Amino acid sequence: MYTHYIQLTYMSMKLEDAIQQKAFKDPYNKAVVNILYTHSYLVTRQNRLFKPHDISPEQYNVLRILRGQDPKPTTVSSIQERMLNKMSNASRLVEKLKQKGLVERKECPSDRRQVDVSITSKGLELLELLEEEISQFNHQVIGLTQEEVEQLNLLLDKMRV
Repeated sequence: MYTHYIQLTYMSMKLEDAIQQKAFKDPYNKAVVNILYTHSYLVTRQNRLFKPHDISPEQYNVLRILRGQDPKPTTVSSIQERMLNKMSNASRLVEKLKQKGLVERKECPSDRRQVDVSITSKGLELLELLEEEISQFNHQVIGLTQEEVEQLNLLLDKMRV
């Protein structure tokens, strides 16, 4: 109960209070800091969500990419291109997931220099197990109406153009 209160307070307080800054140079500076601060908040919460399942948000991202390709295998470089965090090391993530039995790596029959990666049934089962938990997490962590979420998505898409 107390933890839930802290989490709600964390997100509902103004940015200035959260980072103990009186003012920003301009609204653009505040927007960038706000997005970075919110990113950190989301990653921290995601880490807590995935920790009991012994995976990271980046490993979860790789599993989702592989599920989208299933049953076709894909290459590590293709995974890297599709990852949300472009700074992540896809090879290292795939190796960790392989050690956990969540993915398979096989030599590509047509190009021996290439390695094909595919999700295992254990990996698919983990994603299925997480599905409802992720849905609830997304609704809780965003805490906006459907209309507000749609507007937020439009604004974020527009920002990256």
